[in-house]
Amino acid sequence: MIRYIIILLSMLGSSQLSWTQTLDDYFTIAAENNAGLQASYKAYEAALQQVPQVSSLSDPQLSLGFYISPSGDQVIQENLKLTLTQMFPWFGTLKAQGDAAALSAEAKFHEFINKRNHLYYQVTSAYHPLLELDHLIQVEKENIDLLSRFKSIATKKFENGESSMVDILRTEILLKEAETNRQILIEKKKPLLSQFNQLLNREKDEEVVLPKSLNLDKRENAIRQDSLINNHPLLESLTLQVKASKASEKAAQKRGLPQIGVGVEYEILKNQDDMIMPMLTVSIPIFRKKYRGAVKEAQLMQESYSFQKQEVASSLHSTYEMVWFEIQEQKQLLSLYINQEAEAERSLNLLFSAYANSGQAFEEVLRMQQQLLSYQKMKIEASTQYDILSAELDYLIAKTR
Repeated sequence: MIRYIIILLSMLGSSQLSWTQTLDDYFTIAAENNAGLQASYKAYEAALQQVPQVSSLSDPQLSLGFYISPSGDQVIQENLKLTLTQMFPWFGTLKAQGDAAALSAEAKFHEFINKRNHLYYQVTSAYHPLLELDHLIQVEKENIDLLSRFKSIATKKFENGESSMVDILRTEILLKEAETNRQILIEKKKPLLSQFNQLLNREKDEEVVLPKSLNLDKRENAIRQDSLINNHPLLESLTLQVKASKASEKAAQKRGLPQIGVGVEYEILKNQDDMIMPMLTVSIPIFRKKYRGAVKEAQLMQESYSFQKQEVASSLHSTYEMVWFEIQEQKQLLSLYINQEAEAERSLNLLFSAYANSGQAFEEVLRMQQQLLSYQKMKIEASTQYDILSAELDYLIAKTR
């Protein structure tokens, strides 16, 4: 059941995935397989079962009595008595108890929604570092290819007496550094892959399909939407808990009122006509301490949930402010790195053309090439941070996918 509920809620389509898997597909896999999310949904289902338990009448009571009495002429008479009684709580008690249980169950459902949304954020936070790593490895490979080309040209110029051996040695130093960096990045994939697959509850080394290119066309966040935090599932859950506590308070007050019992007594008399006698029973709730305690408990829980709601709202809003700032920061940095990369690439082409003609200033060529590499890496890292922060923002405003 939970599988279909999750798919319906996330609106992510079928879980029969092909090689064209996307991040949304991984959301579906995680939602279906994650043990913590399944446990949260089972807690909601269990809470629903409280509703019929507390909103139903107590079971009727059936009594059977058998007694022997002497008659006037000393003949023993045997009599049989049956009594059936049904107790009814005060008007509205069962409804108040049912309302409290239903509201508590609905609060559990919003807790489940929050866990699902947070799981999506965790999946995103684990997915984008894998994507970043994939592109960093590719950039480092391109760097190695370019340095190898530089080394080949520097070697030819050295052989032709147009440059010094230092140019070759400098290139070899950078090549060894690049090859080491690339190897470290390749080895880093294993723990990142394991972390991602753990969220999906599958084999730790199962491959993850990643897009070949980065999405640098970032969305516009022109309008502040922090007011949407008010729809956060955690706040909805606490609001419902307050309402459930109010219903519990009402139910406790009504339990302190008399209960009315209606019944019938049927006596089977030997040598006489049977007797049927209607009965009315009223409970007398004179021990008030337990009822006052139940009412006070419900009132205190209302205050507790209200304070919790204030704390959660404050935390969400302050986190939103920081995340909003960091998103704008990464957006500006990303724009800067894209422009700087283009300028560095143009400068490198000019410097390399000059070196090819004169054999001079090879050190400047290498310096600019390393600068270009730095901008390429920072661009990838800024893109990753932007995407992770955007996912956190989606969680904070409970964005529906």
